[in-house]
Amino acid sequence: MSLSSPVTPRRDGLEQSDEDVIRQVLDGKTAMFELLMRRYNERVYRAARAILRNEQEAEDVMQQAYVNAFAHLDRFAGAARFSTWLTRIAINESLARVKRGHLRQALDGVSAAPRAHRAADDPERHAIAVELRGHLEAAIDTLPDGLRAVFVLRDVEGLSTSEVAVSLSVSSDVVKTRLVRARAALKHCLIARSGASASDAFRFYRPRCDRIVAAVLARILAR
Repeated sequence: MSLSSPVTPRRDGLEQSDEDVIRQVLDGKTAMFELLMRRYNERVYRAARAILRNEQEAEDVMQQAYVNAFAHLDRFAGAARFSTWLTRIAINESLARVKRGHLRQALDGVSAAPRAHRAADDPERHAIAVELRGHLEAAIDTLPDGLRAVFVLRDVEGLSTSEVAVSLSVSSDVVKTRLVRARAALKHCLIARSGASASDAFRFYRPRCDRIVAAVLARILAR
């Protein structure tokens, strides 16, 4: 893949299909890769964090996953959706990092509250919602590895059963079974009374998105 100087993505880039963007990147418009990163930053982050349970490790994995995806973009055959292919790369990188013993032990009971929050008319109510969301995230972190990854990809990120199965290299039946067990383990009352939906957990807000995009583009252009 030949690299060219950065090209500013078109303003209507979000309307372009993944395949269209990939073709442009392969044609030398390296900066267009930013569109793909911004589309899937939160999904990749959630997938990595579900395995690593550590924010910094997850962000490191994100960068490496994107660099790996860029380096092998010409191998993307389109047999699966690009988002599924990318998620699988992030999961493989996360699992490899765990196996290599590079994962730092997180403090007991730590929960990661988002660094940026939406404005709220009622600051007190908003503060309570943030706290409860932290409890929900902490509860998700207590799930065993297999259950946690399935729950995050299926219920938090919203992937289909088949997409989760492909991402984790397991059968759809395994995904369904683990999801039922994960939901039961979380105790539905915690989610029902938390004031936050599962989709609110482990959000990847704009400042972090910008930081990851800038770091990955710098690494790509330096190759």
